[in-house]
Amino acid sequence: MSEDGAGTETEGSVALDAFRRFFALERDVLVLSVAMFAFSLGFQMTNRFLPEYLVALGASGFVVGLFGTFGNVISAVYPYPGGAVSDRIGSRYALTLFGLLSTLGFLVWLVAPGIGAITVAGVSLEPWVWIFVGLVLAQAWKSFGLGATFAVVKQATDPSRLAAGFASTETFRRTAFLVGPVLAAVLIGLRAEFTVSFQYVLAVGVVFGVLGTAVQHVLYDASGDSLGDSFAGLGRIREDLREMPAPLRPLLVGDTLVRFANGMVYVFFVLVVTQFFEVGLDATVALGGFAYGVDLSPQAFFGYLLGVEMLVALLIMVPASKFAERVGLKPVVAVGFAVYAVFPVVLIYAPALAGSVLPLWAVMVAVFAFSGLRFAGLPSHKALIVGPAERGTGGRVTGTYYFLRNTVVIPSAAVGGYLWEFVSPEVAFTVAAAIGVVGTGYFLAFGEEFEAYA
Repeated sequence: MSEDGAGTETEGSVALDAFRRFFALERDVLVLSVAMFAFSLGFQMTNRFLPEYLVALGASGFVVGLFGTFGNVISAVYPYPGGAVSDRIGSRYALTLFGLLSTLGFLVWLVAPGIGAITVAGVSLEPWVWIFVGLVLAQAWKSFGLGATFAVVKQATDPSRLAAGFASTETFRRTAFLVGPVLAAVLIGLRAEFTVSFQYVLAVGVVFGVLGTAVQHVLYDASGDSLGDSFAGLGRIREDLREMPAPLRPLLVGDTLVRFANGMVYVFFVLVVTQFFEVGLDATVALGGFAYGVDLSPQAFFGYLLGVEMLVALLIMVPASKFAERVGLKPVVAVGFAVYAVFPVVLIYAPALAGSVLPLWAVMVAVFAFSGLRFAGLPSHKALIVGPAERGTGGRVTGTYYFLRNTVVIPSAAVGGYLWEFVSPEVAFTVAAAIGVVGTGYFLAFGEEFEAYA
């Protein structure tokens, strides 16, 4: 190799090392992040539109709320059995198994409209029932991925740079959150009938699931994992509670209230856009001397709104994690909680307040851009969870934290669905915001800083 070539290679290595140091992107974190991207892309292309899909298949608003609660149940109980499986067969094969199950879940969603109503023991099962069945499978990869992500980042990253380490994995994940809904919006725009066009989205989700499963099976190296029996079973919950680091308790209380509030209304965001306000985009854009007509249905427009939200998230997460190294984790986490808390009232009331000044579609763009700010605190939040854990116990601490939080949050979507269906959407969103503000205030009053950032 010539000297020039060697110099170029050296410069390239230096640049790559600098990039990795900035993002705290060690090899294990990178591999896990790539797998996370593939599955997050498939899930985000599909999951945010499922409430609209349910309604199109005949479900009521209350059923949509029950669907959200059903997802909360899965999020709460999956990590333990998922961890038990990974302990027995190894993380590489567990990831492959969970990837295949998730892909099968996308496939069930795809074929649901074609199954039609089925009568079992005199009870008619509508097609929307299969969306619940598909969710059981589609969330399988996340059952292991949660603990693995935290533990791998904990092992591979210096304690004072945990927020930056989590920012790197979240950047991969949230890039998928950006690309997925926008790609879904493009596909949904291909056909006027949402049920048909959304099946295009689901078909692409199946493809990404297959690719993600294959890639992670080949590339993932679990030899350095120290998860051990982190999720050995429900019998360890009491022990894990006793051993939970003290700084996590006020964080857990505040976080749980904020997430309960968000869970009340999260599944209804798409319905606010597509049915409550029925806002799409019909405009003419002038560019380079040419005029282009833009005609987006409310469903397609919602996909682009999610893209705006994730674009803001991607732009702010890494700078926010760097800022946390200067001011501490707690202030940055509190900002994220505050945006989570007030977003429901911003979404439900801002269009009415600002609609006379700006076009409704422009107001919605601004509202979802504001929503993206909540992700500023996410890397710092994760660092605050796993940071106080002793080395080698990050998986168990994470599992306990999320098990408790997600268990309490289980009924949130059903509560929101009841208020949406039988009272009013405005009441549902206002109550959610009030609960979120209480959670944010509690964390501000009693939350503790991780000593590595103090």
